[in-house]
Amino acid sequence: MPSPVEAAIRGVVTQGLLGVANFNRAHRKAKAPNPYLTGIHTPLKDEHTLTDLKVTGTIPAALNGLYLRNGPNPFTPPNPATHHWFAGDGMLHGVRLEGGQALWYRNRWVRSAEISQALGEPPIPGPDSRFGSPNTNVVAMAGKIWAIVEAGGLPVEVSDMLETRTRSDFGGLLAKGFTAHPHLDPVTGETHAICYNAMDPTVIWHTVLDTDGKVRRHEPIAVQDGPSIHDCMITKNYVIVMDLPVTFSMHALISGENFPYRWNPKHAARIGLLPREGKGDEIIWCDISPCYIFHPANAYETEDGTVIMDACVHSAVFADGQKGPNAPVTTFESLEIDPATRKVTRTVLDEAPQEFPRPDERRIGQPYRYAYTVALPPTGTADWMGASTLFKHDLGARTREVHDFGEGRVPGEFVFIPAHEKAAEDEGWLIGYVIDTNRDTTDLAILDAQAFTGPPVATITIPHRIPPGFHGNWIAIP
Repeated sequence: MPSPVEAAIRGVVTQGLLGVANFNRAHRKAKAPNPYLTGIHTPLKDEHTLTDLKVTGTIPAALNGLYLRNGPNPFTPPNPATHHWFAGDGMLHGVRLEGGQALWYRNRWVRSAEISQALGEPPIPGPDSRFGSPNTNVVAMAGKIWAIVEAGGLPVEVSDMLETRTRSDFGGLLAKGFTAHPHLDPVTGETHAICYNAMDPTVIWHTVLDTDGKVRRHEPIAVQDGPSIHDCMITKNYVIVMDLPVTFSMHALISGENFPYRWNPKHAARIGLLPREGKGDEIIWCDISPCYIFHPANAYETEDGTVIMDACVHSAVFADGQKGPNAPVTTFESLEIDPATRKVTRTVLDEAPQEFPRPDERRIGQPYRYAYTVALPPTGTADWMGASTLFKHDLGARTREVHDFGEGRVPGEFVFIPAHEKAAEDEGWLIGYVIDTNRDTTDLAILDAQAFTGPPVATITIPHRIPPGFHGNWIAIP
């Protein structure tokens, strides 16, 4: 529980607190270059529209749509002493494919009031948001495209040309903010999310959007310490809540840190199974040894009611105030969660460091076979990125395939696109950005998922470096 003093600070003098934080942020001095403002993370200074793109190989004609990715790209140069990778204005990068051709590449900042004013544009409509320019993910929901972020930020609608349209609280029902990782249930067509607000440390929410994009459920769940809950997962009967030892740090905020969350060994680690239509106090909490999970690949239930969740698991994150996750040990694991005994059994599937797991999204919440992840450097680096390989996990055979893009080529998260409506689980393509540090360019690479180790079937070259972002999706256009 927050102390009475901390509760008073949050509830009464928030603006004064933020004033102190802003003062300290402006006056701290960097002792070394910030790895998330230099090298491959150096922010872009301009927006581009490119139509003459070099294509190597053959773009599958069935790929008719838009590949979009979001990531932080500060509009105004921040203080290197306090800047964190997870901070910074959102920038979208998109490539439009149609009829076997790459029609264009665009990058656009997600407009905040400050960015619109600086560019001489009218402010975008919509309610105020704690984070004006969502920087973490970009998704399609109910026929619209949304840039999203967690911790109290509201979704921002963008067009299929990447232009910012409006900020929305979905009729007031998302007044406390949304999430970076909503999950579409392919069986019901509803979208599930676990949401939290940085300034409300004792409650999180299970939010459900119906097939029309209307919020039909916003169920509070009691927590302590203001946990950072980056993602969730669903099964047939449950929503999986990961309440793990990364919590809001008042000390980090007051000292001027842009990302005021820290590893907190005093916060008990637990995973909750919330019945989909249950009340918050009906959640089944299961203790787990201290760890942190940014991203599960998928989850499902066995015939006996056990929940299986596969995820990239970190031994600890944000432990020493560095400017990124700083995860000492990361493995790909299967977690067996027994709602009857409230026991979690962890099994390491792959000891290699890896992140950004994605399955075939048609299998979310159901038994599945394949997951795709991005390798991390074996010993870790200051900027957390730099490995040149992707992994394909066959969870049925317990095998792993490796696609190596080659020295100096750094992939980000890849997304699976099925070849057609009834395609087999790995029948289709994987698509994502690959930075070429040798040439300071970027390729949008398209892999055949069933010929995973082979060369890309096509690459579309963008003649500049796209900084490593976070998450994106393929948005089909009829």
